Amino acid sequence: MADMTQSGLAVTPARIAAPRRRSPYPGWFFLPAAIIYGVLFLLPTVASLYFSLTRWTLFNSTFIGLDNFAQFLREPFLIKGLINTVIYAVITSSMKVVLGLLLAVLLTSQIAARGYLRSVVFFPVLVSTVGVGITFTVLMHPTNGMINEGLALLGIKGPGWLVNPNLALYSVALVDVWKGVGLATVIYIAGIVAIPRDYYEAARIDGATKLQNFFYITLPLCRPATSTVIILSFIGGLRTFDLIWAMTRGGPGFASDTVASVIYKQYQSGFYGLSTAGNVVLFVLIAVLVVPLTMMLNRKEGHE
Repeated sequence: MADMTQSGLAVTPARIAAPRRRSPYPGWFFLPAAIIYGVLFLLPTVASLYFSLTRWTLFNSTFIGLDNFAQFLREPFLIKGLINTVIYAVITSSMKVVLGLLLAVLLTSQIAARGYLRSVVFFPVLVSTVGVGITFTVLMHPTNGMINEGLALLGIKGPGWLVNPNLALYSVALVDVWKGVGLATVIYIAGIVAIPRDYYEAARIDGATKLQNFFYITLPLCRPATSTVIILSFIGGLRTFDLIWAMTRGGPGFASDTVASVIYKQYQSGFYGLSTAGNVVLFVLIAVLVVPLTMMLNRKEGHE
């Protein structure tokens, strides 16, 4: 130590490397999760990539290269399905963000029956999507539906929600928002509750109004929750199928077809390799749209 001090090399705590803490859990603890992930995700993904390059049935397959992709991309209604898919995803995700945030602000305020109202808002999330679709198909019937009958009592002629080609996709999107806004609300409630109350106390002392609290405290500090809701809702909108199929089956005509419903129609027709190629195209579409969106949201969050 004396020699080191004389040579000008002082030993400080910063120069001593801290011992690396070992995890109390052995590595093989991750093995069950890795097996489940491999069997339920990696293996089906690799199998889908292979079968998308074949013409296959349950008993045999013939390798045909990229012919399935070329034929799928030549489908006459694919472009319509792509446009509908993006429109549907944008509408549902944006409305869930706006309504989820507003409901979360309301349900974290000092209102009566707050716990009960939270349960009511979240309840549609628990209901079967197909059940919701069938129920709203009845409610939106153009002549006998309860919605149009209620509008008739007010002297308003209700539209053909699901039979009008210009309204069908948007009608299903509204039902999707009704069903899924509860999850967005719960995520926002968690984000609002996590905000330290000191910010609101300081703002109250400075004379800030509730509207100023919302725009300058709640909204900026809920950015992580907003990013989560946007990503989850956008992915759900891009891969939507069950609600579309339960309510319109892509109709009237092909007005509300999405990429997923186009794929399913190919599968129904017995073109298994073609429908598998469509699934790969849908996977690529989701990755191309969601990965940049996620990076952009995370970058903005890091700059805050």
